[in-house]
Amino acid sequence: MEEELLNRIVVDPNILAGKPVIKGNRIPVYLIIELLANGLTPQQILKEYPELKQEDIKAALLYASKLLEREITVTL
Repeated sequence: MEEELLNRIVVDPNILAGKPVIKGNRIPVYLIIELLANGLTPQQILKEYPELKQEDIKAALLYASKLLEREITVTL
């Protein structure tokens, strides 16, 4: 299941300067995470970006989680 979701994310230096995006469009993962953090619901995001699917939002969250899992703890 995780692998299927992560396959929805593409990192290509020729697309959006190599930032992770949802496969098949140029919507970056960080935008989805930012919209969620700012209080939008997945339904609101899907309405605003009809080319997205619910699985794309799940994939963005999983991708961010996997990146953070590998992060080194830093004291701010």
